[in-house]
Formats: sequence, C-alpha cells, structure tokens
Amino acid sequence: MQPLDTRIPVVLLRIDRNPFHHGTLGAVRSLGRAGVEVHLVSDDLESPVRRSRYLHQMHPPPAPGAPPSEVAAVLRRIARDVRGPAVLIPLDDAGALAISAAYEELSARYLLPRMAGHVAGRVADKATLAEVCEEAGVAHPVTLAPGSAAEAADAMDRLGCPVVAKWSRPWALPQGVGLRSTSVLGSPDEAAALFGRSAEAGSRLLLQAFVPGSRDADWFVHGCVGRDGVVRGGGTGRKHLSWPRAAGLTVSGEWTENPALWSAATRLVSALGYRGIFDLDFRRDAATGDFHLIDFNPRPGAQFRLFADGAETDVVRALHLDLTDRPAPAPVPLVGRTFVVENYAPLTALRRLPRPGPGKPSPPGELAWHAADDPAPGAAMRRLWSRRLARRLRPGTDHRPSTPAPRPPAPAQEQAPAVLPRQSDRERTTTEV
Repeated sequence: MQPLDTRIPVVLLRIDRNPFHHGTLGAVRSLGRAGVEVHLVSDDLESPVRRSRYLHQMHPPPAPGAPPSEVAAVLRRIARDVRGPAVLIPLDDAGALAISAAYEELSARYLLPRMAGHVAGRVADKATLAEVCEEAGVAHPVTLAPGSAAEAADAMDRLGCPVVAKWSRPWALPQGVGLRSTSVLGSPDEAAALFGRSAEAGSRLLLQAFVPGSRDADWFVHGCVGRDGVVRGGGTGRKHLSWPRAAGLTVSGEWTENPALWSAATRLVSALGYRGIFDLDFRRDAATGDFHLIDFNPRPGAQFRLFADGAETDVVRALHLDLTDRPAPAPVPLVGRTFVVENYAPLTALRRLPRPGPGKPSPPGELAWHAADDPAPGAAMRRLWSRRLARRLRPGTDHRPSTPAPRPPAPAQEQAPAVLPRQSDRERTTTEV
C-alpha cells in the first residue's frame, strides 16, 4: 500500500443534516486508518460517526442553505485551527457546489482539485445534466420541466406511467417536510400535486421517463480524476438493493467489471474537464441495452468504500495522494466485493458477517457501520436506529412531517424549456455489454 502523507490532514465537509450518512463514516475510517488526521465539519453530534476512533475533531457546520460566502467563512475559521494546508473533501452536493464557487478563496488555505468552469454546478443540477448528456453524447432519459400543475399532469400522459419525479436542486430541499429528492409517480394527479410544492422545494420539478430495466439494471461508477486528467480509484458496480425501492440510495451493491461502462464514464469526465471525485448512476434499458446516465454527483457516493481495492486505495485516498503529489499504487481490483448498509438490509448484512471456524471463509465485502477495529459507531447506530423504529411503531404516533416554518420567497428563475435537451438516436453514443 502506498502510504499517504500523514503530515497533511483532511477536512471533510457535510452540510446536509443526516445522522445516518454512512459515507461520512467511510471517509473518516478510510483516511484515519491510513494515519491521516481527520476533521469533520458536520452537525453530527447525535450521529454514530462522532464515536469513531479515527475522527480527530468535529467542527460546527454552516447552516443549511448558507451561501458559498458563509461556507467559505466557516472553512477559513477551521483552517486556522488545522495544522498546515489540509485536503478538503465535500461529502454532499451543497458542500461541493459551495467549494467550487469559492475555489479561489479556499485554494489559498486548502488542497483541492480545480474544476473547469462551472462543471460541478452543471452536473449536480438535474436540469442542466440533460444538457451535459446531450453535449457528451451520453444516453439520458427524456426529461420534461412542467411550468404548471396542468403541464405536470399532461407530462404523465406524454411520458407514460410510471414517471420518475426529481427536484432539479435536491440540496435545496427543506428538511422535515416529507419531500424526497427522487420519487416514482403513478398518476397525473400525483404529478400535479407534487408540482404544487415547487415553491416549498426551492427548485424546479422535473419529470423523467422511466427507463424499463430487468434484474440488475441499476449500475454506478465511482472514480477520482487527478490533476493530470487520469482516473484513479473506483470502478463499476451493480446496485442489488436500494432504499427507497427503485429510487434511492444503494443498500447492497457489488463490484462488477464492465469495461464498456467504465470507458463511457471516463470519456464523459474527460470531455467535461472534470477534476476530483465523482459518483455516476446509470440505468440499463432492458429493450435497447443503452446505459442512461441518471445522476452525476460531484463528490464521493455514500457506498464509495465498495471500491476499496487490494491495495486499500479508494477514491478519498486517491484524491489525498494526488493532491499531496504522491503516486497512486497500481490498482488491484477486487471484482465481486460487496457493500451492505445494515440498517436498511439487516438480513443481507448478517450474511456478510465473518463466519468463524475452518472452511467457512468470510465473503469479500464491507458493512457500512460494523467494523472490528472501530466497533463504537456500529453499536451506536443500532441503538439509535432501534429508538427510531420504536417511535414509528408506537401506537397513536403521528408520523406526518410537522408544518415547516415560513420560508422567504425563492428567487425568480429563468423559464425552463418544456423538454430538456436529449440527443437523437443517431447522435447518441450507445454503450452495450
């Protein structure tokens, strides 16, 4: 294993307030195990992550919805308490976009990749992602941006049922009001009702054609683009289980070799001039074999530890190596490696636990929370999750979200096109396996 430069600490930034964000724990453990001093900027005082033996210090985060200037101010204060320049890694879209917007200011105090133009914002926004796919010749589902409740209902007829509904800027969603970044709709009435919450959501509603898939239709690609433009770390994986079903995070995934999909992903990030860690979600069309790009996240995906290879290189270590001018070790792919999130798939997780005794090898893989060398977060997660389930099962408990506090009017947005760009079949680059 190529040793990381342990003189250079890392600052992890997560603005989203989610105590069960297992990707945060994965980053803390990965870098901490390598001997790097890990600082976490997050509202995780009640999270199991704070109990990790590999976490050096926690820092209060900026408020949700804070502008980039306020995020930069928080990071400047933290930089004064951290020895030397630190590698800065965002763990959610809001953090990634704030860092990208404040690059010139932050690069004087932190080590971070330089993006070309406004790439991070273009790929994170689900509306402009359609334009990115058209320019790069990557398949993308037909996407409509209705301008009224009536247009939303009509879009269901045009696209056919079911339809995938997305908010163009999911990081702007208020918490505790029952809005999901992605959902599957089955009727025009549902689409019209959801459009009625656009002002509350803080961004545009997009309706996307559902890509029909068969077993193992959902794939993802992780990687880290170095300053030289070379992709290191990561790989291609299949999503076996998700939560919520059909439109949620990866609960169980497997490292599955797919050279054609890897080639398509690396061509895309190269064409964009992208630098840093990326997480791409694809869905394979059962009828055509095309891989449609569904999401482009400009930061580590929560399941990034799936792609920790035989040299223990994952995308966060690859970024640290690149930004500290250390060569990455030769990749040692572990095809077949699995990753399971225990609180969403407990039975699947039990099958991944070590099996003591001769002739009973443990299956290759990693659990999101349990780790023999860092048991406290897993134990804390089980206690916290059990309390949450008990509250939900308590008779007479009202599980509806509380009424949100009044929000200031959202700023006016440019008129969206009725149909977001999508390349024609002749222009599209088709990826088949």
